[in-house]
Amino acid sequence: MADMTDPMAKNGVGDHLPSRNNVVGEGPMTMANGSPVVDNQDTATAGVRGPVVLQDAWNIEKQAHFNREVIPERRMHAKGWGAFGDFTVTQDITDVSHAKIFSEVGKKCEIFMRFSTVAGERGAADAERDIRGFAARFYTEDGNWDVVGNNTPVFFFRDPKKFIDLNHAVKRDPRTNLRSPNTNFDFWTSLPESLLQTTIIMSDRGIPSSFRFMHGFSSHAYSMVNAAGVRTWVKFHFRSQQGIQNLTDQEAATVVGQDRESNGRDLYEAIEKGQFPQWKLYIQTMTVEQADAMETNPFDLTKMWPKKDFPLREVGILELNRNAENYFADVEQAAFTPQNIVPGIGYSPDRMLQTRLFAYGDAARYRTGINHHQIPVNQPKGVGCPHSFHRDGQMRVDGNRGSELHYEPNSYGNWADSPQLAEPTQAGGDIAMYDYRADDHDYYTQPGMLWRAMTPEQQLVTCENTARAMGDATLQVKHRYIYNCFHADPAYGEGVAKALGIDISTVDLTGTPANSRAEWLARNAVGKELDQPTKPTEPATAADLPPAGRDTNAADPKSLSIWEDDPYLL
Repeated sequence: MADMTDPMAKNGVGDHLPSRNNVVGEGPMTMANGSPVVDNQDTATAGVRGPVVLQDAWNIEKQAHFNREVIPERRMHAKGWGAFGDFTVTQDITDVSHAKIFSEVGKKCEIFMRFSTVAGERGAADAERDIRGFAARFYTEDGNWDVVGNNTPVFFFRDPKKFIDLNHAVKRDPRTNLRSPNTNFDFWTSLPESLLQTTIIMSDRGIPSSFRFMHGFSSHAYSMVNAAGVRTWVKFHFRSQQGIQNLTDQEAATVVGQDRESNGRDLYEAIEKGQFPQWKLYIQTMTVEQADAMETNPFDLTKMWPKKDFPLREVGILELNRNAENYFADVEQAAFTPQNIVPGIGYSPDRMLQTRLFAYGDAARYRTGINHHQIPVNQPKGVGCPHSFHRDGQMRVDGNRGSELHYEPNSYGNWADSPQLAEPTQAGGDIAMYDYRADDHDYYTQPGMLWRAMTPEQQLVTCENTARAMGDATLQVKHRYIYNCFHADPAYGEGVAKALGIDISTVDLTGTPANSRAEWLARNAVGKELDQPTKPTEPATAADLPPAGRDTNAADPKSLSIWEDDPYLL
């Protein structure tokens, strides 16, 4: 009779091999030309909290190579679904932005939205524990405005040089071509700033039951400029009007076995049946003076802006009401980039955002070609008379601007720019690869706040999910994660240790957090003698659960549409 605890046991291969990969190469890291990489942790900025500079050659080389590692699917967010709809302005925000899209209450524009898993390939299952991509394109009269975010308000790290490492950590091992829990958690635990993001993923919100039942966030700070030229920092929030609803680990296992396209099918069928999903768009705003006065970095992607200090302000409503006529033409070929903004909306010095301004467009040029902006879903549909300067290139199909002269300056007034739309001056500073840990090393305050905002049952589920997800990670990695959780809240560390079957008294909880690069390296080296694979753990507290697992969904999912009452929005 088959062993139903492991149906694959009948194949006779025996126990799984450890997922650890401890193969180390020779010599220091070098660039493609053989020169040493000076700093693989900190991207060069103009000032400690200033914008990223283009002269950081390793940042550019690392991003450009990463964008070309795989063809033709997206390297991240490969499995995705999308639909069209409308955005309607419901509240006046012209005091903070002169963008035409917000010029009057009741104004509408067409939108396109794409949702995705992040770590999996195009063939991956939808119902996996992962963050979800949440991208919205507004076809405004001033051009396409893209908000390219996730269903979480934060991310794993704050420096763009680590993005490629994240991809390599969550994707497949170079030897086995299998996913490795040890690789995944070795990377996450080595970056203490990732704890807030991993806590959200391991919580009951880690597997949305539907794209319709999750919120969206720009995560990054952007800026808005009003008619008087005053800049305000801003974050965008998309609050699901369907509410929040999730799957347990046990439910997800059943769903994956029955339908690997569960979220895509749900979105498509809901729209076809007239159940049009809606999200309310809100903004959080912060003045330049408030940002300058903050002790922690307001442009740190690993932290939220506290809602009690920076309350959300309603802007409008997004509704999806039309499926694509052809998936490939519209959804697969859609090319979003945070570079796509319009006058009245600007960027911030967020290191991750600054590099994404280059990396997303560069990935699109590689994946769908230099003229990807001619594909209908990427065209600026709201603009009355688009006048792009670009010429030639592979697959140019729009007439190539005919006989129009193609240089500027010229004697005929063609290709006039718009200096009147320039943003106000942004402060900078001396250019260096600043150690961001020395500037802001508050890794644990917000994860602790989130832990304490959970119900006891949600806390238990988070610990159980964490233990299962860590699989056969080494004892060193498991101890490191317990350390991080303990410093966020002792009960959090104790709960994770218990779920993992580890006596917390055996874990070294001493030592300072990573307040500088040197301290961070020392902290990660603790417990090297524990670098031995472990057995995957099924928490004892989950032994007698029903088949559906421990359901912590709100009785009324819509109650979590209200931002004031959502405990996961700090």
